[in-house]
Amino acid sequence: MDTCPLCHGADLVAYHQDKKRGYHQCQTCLLVSVPPEFYLSAEAEKAEYDKHENHPHDLGYQTFLNRTLEPLLVRVNPSARGLDFGCGEGKALSLMAKARGYHIDNYDLYYANNPKILARQYDFITLTEVIEHVSDAQGLLTQLDRLLKPNGILAVMTKRVQNQTAFASWHYKNDPTHINFYSEATFGWLAHHYGWRLEIIDKDVVFLHKGTSVN
Repeated sequence: MDTCPLCHGADLVAYHQDKKRGYHQCQTCLLVSVPPEFYLSAEAEKAEYDKHENHPHDLGYQTFLNRTLEPLLVRVNPSARGLDFGCGEGKALSLMAKARGYHIDNYDLYYANNPKILARQYDFITLTEVIEHVSDAQGLLTQLDRLLKPNGILAVMTKRVQNQTAFASWHYKNDPTHINFYSEATFGWLAHHYGWRLEIIDKDVVFLHKGTSVN
């Protein structure tokens, strides 16, 4: 790994090593990432996702997603158009929003790959348990910035890095499809870089407000 997948900085230091993978941390944006040689093939990655049982009518799964959806919907108008980027096979979040009178389009590389969806702009975008899977972190965030209207909200759900000690025993890193790990400081770097305003919602939920940065 020569550069950080998020900021393309070259100052990477060893962060952790386990039996399966090594991890580095960028000293610019503080993203923790695994080197490309540990990435799964597309086929192997989809096979892992096919094991998920995230059914849209599962009340436990709905409760999990509501930690992002409920605070988001109180910040947007019912007429707002949203996108669930990385919606998964069940498209649960859009169905939950529809029941509340909100419209959310679905996009997923493996389960809802409709390029026309990515030719529009949206008032809000949800990214629930997705950002940690995407190898081209910079490409993803640049794409989402383009898809988001001015004053729009990017709602991100992902468990956040705390420190090296906690990382060593962190179950979240053991999923082979999890390759980029974000901390509150990394989200702060993102907000500054893109001119967004960071709002911490929950222990694993942040909102990034486009065009409303605070210096």
